[in-house]
Amino acid sequence: MRYQDKDYQTVWLENGRLFIIDQNQLPFEFTIIELHDIEQVYEAIKIMKVRGAPAIGAVAALGYALAIGKGEDIHRSYQLLLSSRPTAIDLQNGLDFVKQAIARQITGAGIKAAAIGAAQQFTDNIANECLLIGKYGNELIADNCRILTHCNAGALATVDYGTALAPMREAHYAGKNIFVYVDETRPRLQGMRLTAWELAQEGIDHAIIADNAAGYYMQQGKIDLVITGADRIARNGDIANKIGTYSKAVLAKENNIPFYIAAPFSTFYRQLLSGRDIPIEERPAEEVLTFNGVALSSGLSGALNPAFDITKAKYISGYITPAGIFNKKDFDKLWEMNIKVQNSGQI
Repeated sequence: MRYQDKDYQTVWLENGRLFIIDQNQLPFEFTIIELHDIEQVYEAIKIMKVRGAPAIGAVAALGYALAIGKGEDIHRSYQLLLSSRPTAIDLQNGLDFVKQAIARQITGAGIKAAAIGAAQQFTDNIANECLLIGKYGNELIADNCRILTHCNAGALATVDYGTALAPMREAHYAGKNIFVYVDETRPRLQGMRLTAWELAQEGIDHAIIADNAAGYYMQQGKIDLVITGADRIARNGDIANKIGTYSKAVLAKENNIPFYIAAPFSTFYRQLLSGRDIPIEERPAEEVLTFNGVALSSGLSGALNPAFDITKAKYISGYITPAGIFNKKDFDKLWEMNIKVQNSGQI
């Protein structure tokens, strides 16, 4: 990820210390913070200092590994981090990747080394998979393409490169002229605060639009393609993503606009048969009723705040993955590849 002509990742280890970019401070301040213990890792995920399914999985894996290295209770650390946010399956996948690595060790020193090595491998795999997503997804983007995206599925959400934004980066690097419509993404404004910031850093032409303006631009014939990320993908191809994704998929279907999901293998979860089985996180009402401590309503009303919604596979044109682009018809092949990747521990 580019910031002031320097490359960063969202989360990383340096000399045995865990650092993240504080996403709650963007776009107004670029702040790097160190997470010193498992409680701080939990809190950073819970209050969304780090967010985005793959980035959550990476910081959880790294934080868990460091806790193991310090001799902290393995079960307690695992359960604490697992409870931080319920919808993104990358969180559990990252923790399990480390847990499986240490289960094969006998000595204390071997356990510590295996934990750090597995966490770093999981993190590196995500970044490498996102790079491949960008290369495959670029094939869908023609010159002068106008693309809509929702929430933030860029480098900030994924360690590096991004999922939905990775194809746009690759298209831009290839010299294609593209324009990106950025949904503001209420209530936390991840599109306005984060996606627009990333695109601006890369010099990619874009504009922020209100969430309820997307249908207007689709109807006007001004959107050629929709690409979003996902927080969990079920066995039948249904996906959970940031609230508002479902309505964009339905609008795209109505207007004959291709709608693609971009995701690394850590987001796929074959144990859930359909989107009906995906747990949906309910976040505090204050996120809807206030912004930066400023009240947006009279204070006389409550609010409901589901963080995600479910988009059925029938609305999805295809899935941009590290192994290529798949449609629903080829989903069984995709699961076979995913299993091979998980078993090998590498791409």
